[in-house]
Amino acid sequence: MSQPVTVSITRHVAPGHADEMLAWIRAGSALASRFDGFLGSGWVRPAVDSDRWHMLYRFADDASLAAWEASEQRRWWLGAAQGLVGESKVERFTGIEGWFDPPASYDVDDLRPAPSPPPRWKQACVIFLVFFPLSLAVNWAATHTIGRWPLPLRVLTSVVVMTPVMTYLALPWITKRMEWWLRR
Repeated sequence: MSQPVTVSITRHVAPGHADEMLAWIRAGSALASRFDGFLGSGWVRPAVDSDRWHMLYRFADDASLAAWEASEQRRWWLGAAQGLVGESKVERFTGIEGWFDPPASYDVDDLRPAPSPPPRWKQACVIFLVFFPLSLAVNWAATHTIGRWPLPLRVLTSVVVMTPVMTYLALPWITKRMEWWLRR
């Protein structure tokens, strides 16, 4: 099971070209939105006179992101900003920071506030709903299979088994089922 991938890029724009940058960003978002798996995009600047622009885009999985990144449309779009835009930092996120993020597209020109994540206590409750039974099952199985191993080795084995199950199966599954409560 794959999970959403968020790409964060810090770009620098030549001074005095904010309007062109804004048009370029919107064109890129419009192009990306035509690709399967596109979940949204956004941008923000630290200040009106800043040359740094922080851009985000999100796809449903690695394959969808790869299709966008290898596309002719994206190559054309990036080429349209040659000499205007420089790229300084690119990061990809697929872990816990994406579990509770809603798909969205917004920018700082919008007067609507960005959707906020659920309160941490609700996130903790949802994690508990899958962590406790999974932990119970893994510990029961460990007692019956590797019960004589030294404690650090048993714990390591349990964590190695539980981490991918939580990350790729259990948390995405429970988050979808509890969306009604998380976002209320």
